[in-house]
Amino acid sequence: MTSIDDLPVTPSDEPGAGSGPAGIRPRGVLGKLPRYAAGKPPVVVEGLESFKLSSNENPLPPLPAVLEAIAAETSINRYPDPLTTALRTELAGYLGVPATDIVTGAGSLGALNQILATFAGQNDFDAPDEVVYAWRSFEAYPISVGLAGAAGVQVPVRADGTHDLEAMARAITDRTRVVLLCTPNNPTGPVLTRREVVDFLAEVPPHVVVVIDEAYQEFVRRPDAVNGIDLYRDYPNVIVLRTFSKAHGLAGLRVGYSVSQQVLTEHLRVSAVPFAVSQIAEHAAVTSLRHIGEVEARVQAIVDERVRVVEGLRSLGWTVPEAEGNFVWLALGEHSQDFAAKAAEQALSVRPFGSEGVRVSIGEEAANTRFLELCRGYTHRPVGE
Repeated sequence: MTSIDDLPVTPSDEPGAGSGPAGIRPRGVLGKLPRYAAGKPPVVVEGLESFKLSSNENPLPPLPAVLEAIAAETSINRYPDPLTTALRTELAGYLGVPATDIVTGAGSLGALNQILATFAGQNDFDAPDEVVYAWRSFEAYPISVGLAGAAGVQVPVRADGTHDLEAMARAITDRTRVVLLCTPNNPTGPVLTRREVVDFLAEVPPHVVVVIDEAYQEFVRRPDAVNGIDLYRDYPNVIVLRTFSKAHGLAGLRVGYSVSQQVLTEHLRVSAVPFAVSQIAEHAAVTSLRHIGEVEARVQAIVDERVRVVEGLRSLGWTVPEAEGNFVWLALGEHSQDFAAKAAEQALSVRPFGSEGVRVSIGEEAANTRFLELCRGYTHRPVGE
């Protein structure tokens, strides 16, 4: 286990970050935080169509009805409904939960930042609160935790990309206030099962908030996978995170939400960013929910492609973890940057993570086929744990 506080301090290279004439300095924590690295656009290669497979985006635009709803929204001179009443009402019917249990945010990351601002941070006199999470997992976790003023405690994932819940339970101390569970885990892909999470919750003190981050829930097909909505009713310390960015193809509009019991939502509403979800985003999300059958058909097409990609990789002798999101993980280690460079030569952008591995989003059929062809000829490949 490592703490974010143990990371080397690196001065910011932003203008004004040093001890210039004005003596203006950012908070010291900024020097300890990694920079978020968004997926890069594909390189233009003459004669090849370019494909972006680096950001886990839905390769398709929003549904036609959603695009019409966006175009019809003209009240952008007005502030949106701060309670996103229409969206929470629609979600309540879709999920079968009370609307009062839902708090919206600017994507699931925005909703997560609200949770951290509410339950974990730097206290007045004591040591900072701790937030436990698996690593490697969602790249924004250490940034969000650090900015909240909390200390991040990273527990390495197992060799197969799964959470080591036993080690995470052991990492909980008197200072722990929040635990983050990412399922399917981004970037490695596996899910947590219901049994695993129930057993884990039995080990977690009831005052510790457990966040189940389910940004890719709609793509999950494993029958015993955990579903946070089924759990939170029985566990007052559980918060479920979801988003419209992936399955619904609304990543650019930033619509996410958390679901938890009112004993938690009453505090989350205090820290919620006012007007975080615009009226355009709310209208788009409501419309997408009202056409959920079409959304599910598109998601299934992506899942079918994911199955084809995973089977194709394994037939080539590649070892890949269980994939339950809209991406696959290639544990290429020191060859990760080289593989990304080779992909760029084929007009494919993929997402390397240092010297750990490469995450490749599931795209359109032509993009996935070209990716498999690249893998066919690539010498360095993961062949076992």
